[in-house]
Amino acid sequence: MANHIPNEVIEEIRKSNNIVEVVEEYVQLKKQGQNYIGLCPFHDEKTPSFSVSAEKQIFKCFGCGKSGNVFGFLMEIEGYNFVEAVKFFAERSGITLPESVAQPENSRISDDAQEVLQAYDWMTKFYHHFLRYAKDNKEGYQYFKDRGITDETIDLFKLGYAPMSTNFTASFLDKKGFRLPLLAKAGLLSLREDATAVDRFSGRIIFPIRNHLGKTVGFAGRTTTGEKPKYLNSSESELFQKSKLLYNFDLAKKQIRKTGEVILFEGYMDVISAYQSGIENVVATMGTALTQVQARLLKRYVDTVIVCYDGDDAGIEASYKAAKLLRETGCGVKVANLSGGVDPDNFIQKHGGEYFIEKIVHASDTYISFLMRYLKRKYNLSNEGDRIHYIEAVIREIALLDSVIEREYYLQELANEFSLSVDSLKSETETVRKKLGYNQGQQKKDSQQKQIQFFQAKRLLPAFHNAEKYLLAHMLHDRVISEKVRDELGASFNIDAHKIIATHLYAYYEEGNPSDVSMFVNRLEDEKLEKLVIDLAMLPIDREISDRELRDYIQVIREQSSSENDIKLLKEQQKIAEQQSDPITAAEIAVKIIALRKQLRHSHE
Repeated sequence: MANHIPNEVIEEIRKSNNIVEVVEEYVQLKKQGQNYIGLCPFHDEKTPSFSVSAEKQIFKCFGCGKSGNVFGFLMEIEGYNFVEAVKFFAERSGITLPESVAQPENSRISDDAQEVLQAYDWMTKFYHHFLRYAKDNKEGYQYFKDRGITDETIDLFKLGYAPMSTNFTASFLDKKGFRLPLLAKAGLLSLREDATAVDRFSGRIIFPIRNHLGKTVGFAGRTTTGEKPKYLNSSESELFQKSKLLYNFDLAKKQIRKTGEVILFEGYMDVISAYQSGIENVVATMGTALTQVQARLLKRYVDTVIVCYDGDDAGIEASYKAAKLLRETGCGVKVANLSGGVDPDNFIQKHGGEYFIEKIVHASDTYISFLMRYLKRKYNLSNEGDRIHYIEAVIREIALLDSVIEREYYLQELANEFSLSVDSLKSETETVRKKLGYNQGQQKKDSQQKQIQFFQAKRLLPAFHNAEKYLLAHMLHDRVISEKVRDELGASFNIDAHKIIATHLYAYYEEGNPSDVSMFVNRLEDEKLEKLVIDLAMLPIDREISDRELRDYIQVIREQSSSENDIKLLKEQQKIAEQQSDPITAAEIAVKIIALRKQLRHSHE
C-alpha cells in the first residue's frame, strides 16, 4: 500500500505528526524518565504498561505486546489501513497528497457505512442551516434562545431543526444522490407503509452526535411540543452505538487532558450550557446509564471524574451507579451535590460558570463521602438495627480503599458521628479486608515492574540470542555501529529474523537514511518484523558502547555460528554412517554432538 505514496511524502507526514501528541488524543500520558506512560488503549488494565518514546517516535505496550510508530498506532486504534492512516495525518498536518494516490482498500467501515456517514454530514449542515436561516418554522431557534444559548454556541455544536414537512429532508438527500432505502435502514429516515421515505426527526430540534474524530454519526431529536418520546435517537448501527460514545468528547478531550479531570453530565443541554460558560472539560451520556466501555474511555484520559447529575432522586440513583462503576474501573471519583432537584443546565444559566465551578464542582464530595450520604437515604438511622447495618455497609466500602490514611480518615468520621471507638472500627475493617483477600501492605504493580518483568525474559534466552538482540538495538540507534557490524559480521546472525533485520538495516543506511527507528519500520512490510524491531528499539541500552563490548557481542555470535556449523556437519556425517549401516560410527558422532552442545551451553552461561 505504501507504493501508492512516495516514501519522501510518507516521511514528511510522519515527521509532521508527533506520536506523543497523537497518542495523547486517546490516552492520558505521564512523563517517566525519557518516555511517557499511560493505560494501554488496546487491552483492559488498571496500572499503566503502555510506553511512548518521543525520541524514537514509537510506542510499545509491555502488557499486550502491541507496538509501532505513529501510523501503526492509528491503524491499531481506528482500524485504518496504511493508506487511510497516511491520508488522515496528511489532512491533519495540511500536506497535500499526490492526485495519483489510490483509494484505500479494506476500509475500516463498509461502503454502506461510508455513504451513511456522508449523509449525516449533509444532514447536519441542512438541519443547522434550517435552524439558523429558515424564515418559517422558528420554533427550534426560539427554543435555544429561551434556554440562553447564543448563536456562536449554536454554530459550534451545529445545533439544528428538522422541518415539519416530512418529505423535505428525504427529497434533499435524494437530490444529493443518496440511496434512501439505505438511509432508512440506518435510521436516518423512516419508511411509510407505501415504502416512501420520510424524515424521522421532523419537527424536532437536532443535537448532532459526533464521534471522537468530530464526525457526526447520529442525531438526537428533541420535541418542542410535548410529543412522545421526548428524545428520539438515531438507530444503533455500525457508526452509532450510544454505549461507546460520550457527547462532546471530541471538543472536550483537549481540556480534559490539560486539567486531568472531566465533568460527567447526563444531558446535552448541561454540556452545551457549561461549554458556553467557559467550562470545556465536559461530556455527557446520551439518555442511558454510564457503561463500562465509557468508563474505561474516561479512565484512559483522566485521573478524576466528577459526576454531576440532576439533584432529584433519579439523578442521585444514577450518580451512585455511575460513581460505583467508575470506581471499579480505577478512576478517581467525585460527586457533585446539586440539592433540591436542580439540574446543572438551570444552575449554570442562573448563576454562571464561575459560580458553578466554585460552589458545585470544587465542593464535590469524595466517593466515600457521597456514598455515606447516599446510604443514609437507605436506612432509618433513628433505628438501632439500621444504624448498625449502615455502619457495616460503610465499613465494607472503606475496606476497599488502598490508602491507609484515607481509611483512617473516614473511620474517624464514622467514629465521631456514632460515638464509636476508632480502634474497633479499624479492627472490623481489617477483618473485612482479609475476607476480601487483601494482604497487609499489598501494592499494585506499576509500569516499571512490568517493564522489568518484560526485560527479565531475556535471561531465559541463550547468550548468543541476547548478544544478537542488543547488538541490533545498538545498530538501530547508531549508523556507525551498524557499519562496523556489517564489516565484521555481515548477515551472519544465528536467528533468521535477526539476519533479515540486519540485511534490511544495512540497505536502509546505504540509501543515506538517518538512525530513525520510526522511519525504518515504515520500510518493513512484515508485521512480525516490525514488532520485533520495535521491541529491540525499546531495549534499555547504554548508548555509549565501547569497542570491547562490541567485539564481545560479535565473538559470542561467531562462536555460536561456528559451533552450529560444526554440529550441522557432524549430523551430515552421522546420517551417512547410518545409511552405510555403521552404527558404531554413528553412535560416536552422536556423542561428539552431545558434547559440543554441552560445551556451547556452558560457554554461554
